[in-house]
Amino acid sequence: MRVARAPGEVERRDRAVAIGTFDGVHLGHRRVVQTALDAGPPPTVVTFDPHPRTVLGYQVELLTTLERRLQLLDELGVEETLVVEFTLDLSRLAAEEFAEQVLRSIGTQIVVAGQDFRFGHGRAGDLALLERLGFEVRRVPLLEGVSSGRVRASLKEGDVERAASLLGRPPEVEGTVVAGDARGGTLGFPTANLAVEPTLLVPAYGIYAGEARGHRAAVSIGTNPHYGGEERRVEAFLLEFAGDLYGERLVVELWQRLRDERVFESEQALVEQIGRDVEAARAAHRPA
Repeated sequence: MRVARAPGEVERRDRAVAIGTFDGVHLGHRRVVQTALDAGPPPTVVTFDPHPRTVLGYQVELLTTLERRLQLLDELGVEETLVVEFTLDLSRLAAEEFAEQVLRSIGTQIVVAGQDFRFGHGRAGDLALLERLGFEVRRVPLLEGVSSGRVRASLKEGDVERAASLLGRPPEVEGTVVAGDARGGTLGFPTANLAVEPTLLVPAYGIYAGEARGHRAAVSIGTNPHYGGEERRVEAFLLEFAGDLYGERLVVELWQRLRDERVFESEQALVEQIGRDVEAARAAHRPA
């Protein structure tokens, strides 16, 4: 997939454009993208980074990094994506100016978006305005109950299976593998310790079953209370994996929440429970 960072980097030609932030690339977003793919002219996605709401002063816990969002769009068959840098200056553009500078400048003929899509200063622009400006518009009905907000709420409750039903894929936690305290290795379960970007949502504390790099994984999210920890850790033990992941980006799918984290009566009891968690991860099924 070709990725451009400014409209001037995009060849002007007839296009069907799917536009939106697409955080999480959930089932509703997928419907928008697929409509653009089916529209006829070469399909393009126009998305934004940073998230517009963060630039406007709101706190948003993101479901995906930009890198992962682009990967997911690529997997849907998108051939070209324009990532528009969202700034305060951009937010102050009148809706008509935005349409000309971003959409018209790359040759957009068809605009595809969720039916509630708004843009321009004060969110004054809508799909009806784009029609008046001469664009052909494909309104995509919202999927009832599906939104990035509902995905976030599910993950904050640790309900990864419900989140998967909204995303159309398992939810994920991703980060760069960094050095930890190496305690997992001394217990017989060496883990990859993830440094997660501070803007990303991390699901509720607990022990999860999932997968990373094609290996089943037992994943701990929390503070390691048995050892009196206070700092949040995200650690994944990859079954049947041998290798050095330090410094690498790791995307971990979360399939099932197994239990709460807790303090054990002894280190041996902790090791025995980790063994049961590993077997549960081995037996877990990827959410449909």
